[in-house]
Amino acid sequence: MNEPAAATRTMTHTPIRRGLIAGIAAATVLAVWFLVIDGLAGRAFHTPAFLARLLLGGEERTLDAGQIAIYTVLHYAAFMAVGAAVAWLMNRFRVLPGLLLGLILGFLLFDLLFYGSIWLTGTDVVGYLGWTPVLVGNAIAGVTLVGVIILLSPQPYVSWGEVLRQHQVVREGLIVGLIGAAVVAVWFLAIDLVAGRLFFTPAALGSIVLGGATSAGAVEINAVNVLGYTGLHVAAFLGTGLVAAGIVAFAEDRHPYVLLGAVLLFVTFETFFIGLLTVVAQWLLELIPWWSIAVGNLLAAVAMGGYLWRRHPALAVALRDPELERNVERDRPVGGPGAPDSTSGEPAGSVGGAGRYPGAEGPGAGRPGAGG
Repeated sequence: MNEPAAATRTMTHTPIRRGLIAGIAAATVLAVWFLVIDGLAGRAFHTPAFLARLLLGGEERTLDAGQIAIYTVLHYAAFMAVGAAVAWLMNRFRVLPGLLLGLILGFLLFDLLFYGSIWLTGTDVVGYLGWTPVLVGNAIAGVTLVGVIILLSPQPYVSWGEVLRQHQVVREGLIVGLIGAAVVAVWFLAIDLVAGRLFFTPAALGSIVLGGATSAGAVEINAVNVLGYTGLHVAAFLGTGLVAAGIVAFAEDRHPYVLLGAVLLFVTFETFFIGLLTVVAQWLLELIPWWSIAVGNLLAAVAMGGYLWRRHPALAVALRDPELERNVERDRPVGGPGAPDSTSGEPAGSVGGAGRYPGAEGPGAGRPGAGG
């Protein structure tokens, strides 16, 4: 057996060790990135010197080698801790997130640096260093960290593609969530373009959610507000998509008229959201009309529903069947919850067999009074 190869496998056998190595690699990549940025700007070691002064104190416009060395040790220690945590989680779930997790990790590190620096020191580090190099550098570091963990892993991970192929509801939920998020984003991009204020809507909502803005004058159109709110926007729609896909799957398997309740839920949520904006940020509705919010969400709902409609043709057939209304009437409780059904003697609302609408499999499906 090749001794160096065996030694490498032994050294990286545990996920914590793989994470520590990956953390060192990511920290090195980020350090080299800012060395290059500082070198091109003609101010060598400006970034580590600035961060060292911020954490340890010291005079401005000075390069203290001791402080830079201490900051470098802290820099590597932080990334090694993050690497160990990420490696442990990846080993726990055995799913290969690939570059996506690395990018997400980079964005999380970016947010942590932005909010953490303000909370701990009162200084906007991202604003001082420039959000573009900080964001790009952290994204590269995140991808490097995850990539090294995958490279050193002795066992193959299950790919996200395989997981999504095996779980139809999750796959459809994520797709439909991205569709809805894209439709709303494009709609408000068009609204802002027509009004001559590009990215105003996500910046305004980001200023409220992330910065606590209380007036139009407090709205700041910058990358932090736009990207921060966009991340929350996409996450919210992904969650909504998963719920919608789950409801459709349940309706297809059991009761197609559950979709009517889902429509009512959407209308209720839409009304609640606009009402909440009126209470929390009434000034925003003077700049972003309520009808534009309603129309944007309606367009998203139509696009999301259209995708799910095409993906579930059997449910579409069941909803068009005239027998569905008779089934609803049959399952309606008579004399209160738990009262016997007048045709079957069963408790009202009980479901016998695999389904209670035409086309469902199982003996007695679709017949009045059919029991299990």
